[in-house]
Amino acid sequence: MTTFACQDGDMERIQGFLGAVSNATGLSIFLCDKLDNIDGRLGYTKLAVDNTYLLFSAYLVFAMQLGFAMLCAGSVRAKNTMNIMLTNVLDAACGGISYYVFGFAFAFGLGGKTNGFIGHFNWGLNGFPNGTFDYSFFLFQWAFAIAAAGITSGSIAERTQFVAYLVYSSFLTGFVYPIVSHWLWSADGWLSASKTVGPGGLLFGSGAIDFAGSGVVHMVGGVAGFWGALIEGPRIGRFDKSGNSTNFRGHSATLVVLGTFLLWFGWYGFNPGSFLTILQPYEGVKGHWSGVGRTAVTTTLAGCTAAVTTLFGKRFLDGHWNVLDVCNGLLGGFAAITASCSVVAPWASILCGFGSAWVLIGLNKLAARLHFDDPLEAAQLHGGCGAWGLLFVGLFAEKNYVNQVYQTTFDSPYGLFMGGGGKLLAAQIIEIISIAAWVTVTMGPLFYGLHKFRLLRITPQDEIAGMDVTRHGGTAYIHHDNSEHHLQMHTINGQKRTDNDQMPI
Repeated sequence: MTTFACQDGDMERIQGFLGAVSNATGLSIFLCDKLDNIDGRLGYTKLAVDNTYLLFSAYLVFAMQLGFAMLCAGSVRAKNTMNIMLTNVLDAACGGISYYVFGFAFAFGLGGKTNGFIGHFNWGLNGFPNGTFDYSFFLFQWAFAIAAAGITSGSIAERTQFVAYLVYSSFLTGFVYPIVSHWLWSADGWLSASKTVGPGGLLFGSGAIDFAGSGVVHMVGGVAGFWGALIEGPRIGRFDKSGNSTNFRGHSATLVVLGTFLLWFGWYGFNPGSFLTILQPYEGVKGHWSGVGRTAVTTTLAGCTAAVTTLFGKRFLDGHWNVLDVCNGLLGGFAAITASCSVVAPWASILCGFGSAWVLIGLNKLAARLHFDDPLEAAQLHGGCGAWGLLFVGLFAEKNYVNQVYQTTFDSPYGLFMGGGGKLLAAQIIEIISIAAWVTVTMGPLFYGLHKFRLLRITPQDEIAGMDVTRHGGTAYIHHDNSEHHLQMHTINGQKRTDNDQMPI
């Protein structure tokens, strides 16, 4: 272990300097050299702590994949469980390869010439690590990329061919998502609030603030899922001949709740981890460490408020206390606060969660009326609540928090309702429009092309029977039929049971 204690030889030299006043200059030089050495070692310590913090956050975000898997499994019918679980695994696996080969380069690669639209350096992590990025940063960003792909898979569940999953997942993770993350999170992105290089300044003097990805992650995944579900059409039997909605609830509320809590846990890496570092001081005794704590609190309050609001809202509208609706409401609150979690006060996050609950309830009512079928409500939850979260930044972002988090040397525009004018809100609106347009012109044609080549939707026979049996060689659960039951009863009644021959009951 490295220590900064003085050695015996150091003390002897100090005593020698003190023996003669004329050596005061020599003593000063000696002590300054020692302090410089200590400062250099502390710099390495800061890098190590920040890297460890980012790696831990990446692990939490990756753990959200398990939450997505459980949520998806519980939200589909039992006959399609293996299919949706396999797609979740391959979202991560295919996304890992595509993001490594070219996705990261599109998102953050900065060569000799800047480009506000797309990155163009660090292909296959060439040149890693460097003065700007380390491997921990890649891992953290990859975990975000596959989260966007996981959102889309829920929208098109229970009726999509497996090859379509492979195609869209690789394309979304390797190209569509990285472009948007370059706009908002790179040093030269045209929408970035952290822009430091390239021509021009910040958009409207502020850039668009999307701290952890209400737009970059959630809107991208939600809009992509919207086009996939729209082009495929609803599942067979989802709406009757009169156009009324039928009950197609998932098969396991237990898995939905488990997935929700796992996602909740992972969100503490998703939002606070987006600071990327923790040992960054502000004025006084505050620093990123206090911002990280505040972000965890705002994230918690928004989700909790959204859950409670959804509980009573759905009870008032439908007459039921429904745990599945509450889980989705909670996640909608998290998706909304993700953009503003670092720049709003805790009291404001309660308003964000309250608004997101009604956005989700309203969009679900509209989806049912328009016969739009999304098994996980992903387009409404992530797309709709993500857009609401972006607008919320432009309304309630605090001046001090914006200046601290984005290290501005000037008074940047902040929330309209906080006295900061409308420039930040205008930037947020442009982000919403830009993301919706980009995902539409990329993922829309992709899904339509797969549809025209009959590579998107499975056959009606396979859909009715369930993809686990027709496409994946079996079911996710072992079903005990009557013949097995009769065999067990015959064995119990017709044979003497001994201690060495016990039948399970």
